[in-house]
Amino acid sequence: MTVFFSLQVDEALAQVDIDEARLQGAAQVVLDQHARAGSLSIVIQASVAALNRQHRSVDAPTDVLAFPAASLPEPIAAEAQYFGDIVIGLDYAAARARKCGSDLGDTVCLLVAHATLHLLGYGHETAAERAIMWAAQAEALRQLGIDAGIVARYGGDV
Repeated sequence: MTVFFSLQVDEALAQVDIDEARLQGAAQVVLDQHARAGSLSIVIQASVAALNRQHRSVDAPTDVLAFPAASLPEPIAAEAQYFGDIVIGLDYAAARARKCGSDLGDTVCLLVAHATLHLLGYGHETAAERAIMWAAQAEALRQLGIDAGIVARYGGDV
C-alpha cells in the first residue's frame, strides 16, 4: 500500500537536510502494519510552542503534534483516506536528540512513526494503551532499522 505524503519545511529551516524518502518510509511502515493506505502531511517547523499552547493548552515547546483528520463522507473515504497532519518542532527534537546522543534522522523518523500511530487512533494515556502503542512503535522502528532503544534514550515519553 502506498502513503501519499506531503512535506512542508519552514523557511527558517530551508538549510536543514531533511530526508523526505526516509520520513515517508516511517509513515509507510506504520500504515503497512495496519493494512491502510492514505495520505498525511508532515510540517517541519522551528518551533511548535504556539500550536501546543493553542491546541493542547500547554505553554511549552514540544517535538511533535498529531492532528487527526475529520472523517470524510463515505463515497470519498472509500477512494482515499486523509489521516491528518503531523507537525514536528525540529529545534526541540534536535535538542533532545543531541541530549540523548541519538541521530537526528532516526529521531525524526521515530516522531513520524509515533505521530502516525496517533493518527490511526493509538494513545498512551493508560498503561494498557501505552503497552499496545509502544509494541507497534517498536515494530515500526525494527522495520526501519532503528534501534528501539532510542525511545528510552529519548526519555521514554515518545
